[in-house]
Amino acid sequence: MSIFERPIVMLDFETTGLSPAMGDRITEVAALRIVGGQVTERYVSLVNCGARIPAFITGLTGITQEMVDSAPPARQVVPELLDFIGGDTLSAHNASFDEKFLLAEAERLGRGCGHDGLVCSLKLSRRVFPGMPSYKLGTLSRQLGIAFRSAAHRAEADAEVAAEVLIHIGRHIGSSYGLSQVAPDLLVSINKLAASKVPTWLGKYAVEKKTR
Repeated sequence: MSIFERPIVMLDFETTGLSPAMGDRITEVAALRIVGGQVTERYVSLVNCGARIPAFITGLTGITQEMVDSAPPARQVVPELLDFIGGDTLSAHNASFDEKFLLAEAERLGRGCGHDGLVCSLKLSRRVFPGMPSYKLGTLSRQLGIAFRSAAHRAEADAEVAAEVLIHIGRHIGSSYGLSQVAPDLLVSINKLAASKVPTWLGKYAVEKKTR
């Protein structure tokens, strides 16, 4: 079933910390292109940013100093990533986190980001499935019946699960409101609404869509 009207790229970074403004860097990237309702392409790589990997990050992710020291350099990975994303809509779970690292790494190389809009699957889940006990990716995915295929806190595994969450949301919106396809910019708009307003807003959107 074709769910999304246009492609969406699900992005996940592993990093040395929480803030590129404080000098933190990316250590691993996974970008998965969702076309219709399935992942059709992926770009996955460890990244050598010349940064020290804190022990707690290794404990959380399993990514060691040796792994990143032997990985492709950021000057290679980041342009390849930006080219992969292109002009598609970008998504991530807690998207502001991943986008700020993407923008910072691109800026270091004098590159711009060309993605068309940003969809946060965490915010989207809060608005479409209100009242769940947690919206952390691991907990949310279990509540939706989506299983990790490999260890969490690695970029590809997290991106795969986040992509499945986004596809699940797309199917739910489509079936609940009689939409044959869901446009990425619709998801961007839902992100900006209060959860209490989403059902009424989507109802009006669906009626308008059907009468065009």
